[in-house]
Amino acid sequence: MKQYVDGEAGIYLRRMSPEDTDLIIKWRNSDSVRKNFIYQAPFTREGHENWIRTMIDTGRAVQMMICESGEGTPLGSVYIRDIDRTHNKAEYGIFIGEAAARGRGTGTAAAGLMLRYCFEEEGLHRIYLRALADNVQAVRSYEKAGFRKEALLRDDVRIDGTYRDIIWMAILQTDWRAAGE
Repeated sequence: MKQYVDGEAGIYLRRMSPEDTDLIIKWRNSDSVRKNFIYQAPFTREGHENWIRTMIDTGRAVQMMICESGEGTPLGSVYIRDIDRTHNKAEYGIFIGEAAARGRGTGTAAAGLMLRYCFEEEGLHRIYLRALADNVQAVRSYEKAGFRKEALLRDDVRIDGTYRDIIWMAILQTDWRAAGE
């Protein structure tokens, strides 16, 4: 794998390893992270190990850790899932687990690095995502990274008894290249 570093943001990506499991479980179960996920059930070791076995190990997903340059402290994770080699597309996801890394462009920078990986190494054509429509900060970050809104799915999910809208966003390799990424 090539190096994926953003010197300006002070981050780099590395492949997730089984040793990251406890940290990922801790982050995913924190209220500040979980509240932005469509699926909000508690995250377990068994669930994560199943994700590794059925998605990562089979090549249906790629997950990276977002790390701080220098010390290498993990800040969060970024991934693509449901990699479709017939249509050359995958679904994008990210979470910033460390509160101190939020609101300073870490997510946007990590998205840029992961898109470069997706388009240059994986040879994908389209990367799409789903986000809760009221997660304004995330939607703004995705737009800064080059994703475009494609659809609003009204009352698409029910979380804690309340229906919520989902925004569908995507970026094509041609858009990414045209933007000079």
